[in-house]
Amino acid sequence: MTCTLTRFAPSPNGLLHLGHVYAAQVVWDMANHLGAEVLLRIEDTDFTRCRPDFETAIIDDLRWLGFSWKGAVVRQSERKPLYDRAVNELKRMGLLYPCQCSRKDIEASWKGAPEFGPEGMRYRGTCKGKTLDLQQPVAWRLDMQAALLRAGSLGVQTVEKGAIDFRPLAEATGDVVLLRKDIGSSYHLSVTIDDADQDVTHVIRGEDMKEATAVHRVLQSLLGLAVPVYHFHPLLTEVDGRKLAKRDGAEGVRVLREQGYSAQEIRALAVRHWSLT
Repeated sequence: MTCTLTRFAPSPNGLLHLGHVYAAQVVWDMANHLGAEVLLRIEDTDFTRCRPDFETAIIDDLRWLGFSWKGAVVRQSERKPLYDRAVNELKRMGLLYPCQCSRKDIEASWKGAPEFGPEGMRYRGTCKGKTLDLQQPVAWRLDMQAALLRAGSLGVQTVEKGAIDFRPLAEATGDVVLLRKDIGSSYHLSVTIDDADQDVTHVIRGEDMKEATAVHRVLQSLLGLAVPVYHFHPLLTEVDGRKLAKRDGAEGVRVLREQGYSAQEIRALAVRHWSLT
């Protein structure tokens, strides 16, 4: 009998805020709706921003809020061999190429208004076909055009809209980075490999993640990975419509706890604009 699994996967680059609580509530409510169990994964590959004290606080806050999960906490920083194997396989297929471009280089490659994808400005393939000095730091990009020629169907099943074809979104993403020059495995690669390795059957994420999901769907096809069911939930926003985020001064759980809010009150604050239908 196949176990229905989903996951909650925060990055310890700051403390939990109401947006995280909202996302967690959606994950656990959907898990209850599906009869699924929840895994907790710490996405800490960016060692330049992630900190152990943030991880400790996140886990403590989640437990205090009443969330529980199946098994031990998994950390991406401990899973590098899995990501390396996937990178080597994609290199063997001839689908990755090295890139030394900075953000300024990418911006300069656009003569007019730039197009944007899941990484910001869309990369125009400046380094594709060049011979670079691999003794210098390089990123490795997915040749999306070649990848799409090799990939099969990119359809996925979603909870809210049924079947969706992600090929049009994938065609618009450009050549995304899969191996960063500074920290190694990118979010796109790590999360795709982790979901497959952990047998995640349902991925629950914000609707702002659809473009990234198109990249993940391409990787699933290329690497022969299982395809989970997806649910894209609305985002918790400020009054002016901006996405709630740490950098915008979003209210932190720790601050609310210190102000005397209960776990139930904080969860209610986070989900006041959302209900499971």
